This record gives sequence, structure tokens and C-alpha cells, in this order.
Amino acid sequence: MTNLFVSLLSALLATNQPAAGTNSPRKPAITAEPAVNTNDPVGIEYQKLLDADDSSQEAVDKLIRDEGAAAAQGASTTVGPLRDRIEARFAPVRQGYEDFLKRHPDHARARLAYGSFLNDIKDEEGAREQWEKARQLDPKNPAAWNNLANYYGHNGTIFKAFDYYAKAIELNPAEPIYYHNFAITVYLFRKDAKEHFRINEQQVFDKAMGLYARALMLNPQDFLLASDVAQTFYGITPLRTNDALLAWNYALQIARDDVEREGVFIHFARVKGMAGRFDEARRHLAAVTNAMYADLKNRVLRNLEYKESEAKGTNGPPAKVEKDSNLGPAP
Repeated sequence: MTNLFVSLLSALLATNQPAAGTNSPRKPAITAEPAVNTNDPVGIEYQKLLDADDSSQEAVDKLIRDEGAAAAQGASTTVGPLRDRIEARFAPVRQGYEDFLKRHPDHARARLAYGSFLNDIKDEEGAREQWEKARQLDPKNPAAWNNLANYYGHNGTIFKAFDYYAKAIELNPAEPIYYHNFAITVYLFRKDAKEHFRINEQQVFDKAMGLYARALMLNPQDFLLASDVAQTFYGITPLRTNDALLAWNYALQIARDDVEREGVFIHFARVKGMAGRFDEARRHLAAVTNAMYADLKNRVLRNLEYKESEAKGTNGPPAKVEKDSNLGPAP
């Protein structure tokens, strides 16, 4: 029984007010930068680096969008391969970071930002090197620990990832992304979590859900986070039906529009179908009217009919049956 998850989510359902139709931004992996001291020339130069980094990312995003639009219209580019244009746009930013760090090698925040830039351009080893230097220069900066934990989680050093996420949370217990990242890693690497924390599989699930719930407590209007949390229950055996429905109820409460609400109805139907509550599941599906969900709605309905026929001991399942595990996460 996920007591921490249930208590935290119950508190949120009781006290949280839905957002007024606004889109809550996702939290960045790096903590917000403090304001630059206008009397500090190094700080001003560093801010210019960050601005150039942001501008390059926006320019590359536009290049990719334009290339996609041209391809959709059957057009061909005459200005060189997309990869070469992307590299050319990023090159001066990379050089800018390198030049700055040659002159200011102990600037921990610049190394942290440079690591994120390198990670964005798929130089993961370069990113790790910069984040490690940032951590050594400023061991009390939680973003360095979090970013390194992300790296180690993706590259097989799972025990170190667990420890580094815990350190990031210790240094900044008010940052929801640290709990979210930690929860994902515990959930995905259950065997490692069992060994590292010396707990059984159900306790691993409890630990992950507790971390997810803390992330939601700190960022209660984030519908995407709430949906991530709720979808986690599909991987837990046996199905924790009540906890899953509690999580989807919370996602429904903070849904920002009818598209998100109908997506939640699909999940209600799926969970209740898995639990044998077929009539309730059908009522949820009946509330889904948006055409974008038509295919997914039909897939869930076919599986619902199959499960119901199995439960009644009858023959004659649908001609094409898709197991719930193959449905994947719905919107």
C-alpha cells in the first residue's frame, strides 16, 4: 500500500484548485540563474554567453521546422545538409564557452551551462566532464548533482545516479524536477533499486510513487507530470487500481482543456477495464468525442470487449485483439 503516495495525492485533491486554463511550464534541469550584477564585467560576459546559447537553440529549432515544412511540400534545399547548417550555427557558441572558460576556469555556473549545451548537441561525455568540474568547483550546487545523475542513469552507473539524485534533493528539497528524475530512475531500474536500497519490489514501487507524489506537491498544476505519475501504474503488478484511479482523478482535476480531459477518460476506461469494471469503463469511453482519440478509443474498446468475453467465459473475441501492454501511453 503506497501510504505516502495516497496521503499526498489525497491532500492535493482536497486542497488544490485547478489552473485557470493556463499552461504550466516544465521545470528546467538547471536551476534559475541569479540576476547578473551589472557592475561585474565577468557576470555580464557570462550572461551574453547564455543569451547566445538560447539564440542558437532557437535558430536551430527554426532550421529544423523549416526543413520539415520544405520536405512536406516536396521541396529540396540548396543551402547544404541540415546537419552541417546546425553545426555551423552552434560552432561560435561552443567556441564562446571555450574561450570564456580558458580565462575563467573556476566559473562553476559557466561549466554547468556549457555542459548542458554539450548535452543538447549530443556530446554526452563532454557534458559529463563539464558537470563534474562544476560539481567539484561548487559542490553545493544541486543542478550539477542532478545533471550528473541524469548522465549516470543513462549510461549504466545506476547506483551513482541514485546517490546523486538524493544529494540534489538534499541541497534543494524544493525543486520538483529532482524528485521526478529520481522517481523515474527508481521505477525503471527496479532490480538495481532493490539491491541498492535493500528493499523488495513492492517497496521499490512505493519509493518511486512517493518521489512522484513529492514532485506533484511542489508543482501541483503540471498536467504532464500528473499524467506521467498516473501512467506509471500500468507497470505495477498486481495493478493498484485505487491508487491509479486516484492519480488519474488528480490529473483530471488539473486538466487545462477538453483534449486533456478526454485523454484522462481514455485512461479511466483502460484502468477500469483492467479491473473488470466494464460498465464504468464504457461510460468513460462514451464521454470521449474528440476525433483525435477515435483510433485509441476503438483500441481500448476492443480490448474491453475481449476482457469482458474472457470474464464471462465466452468465445468470440474481436477479430484483432491488442493487449493492454501494447497500447502504450495514451495522450
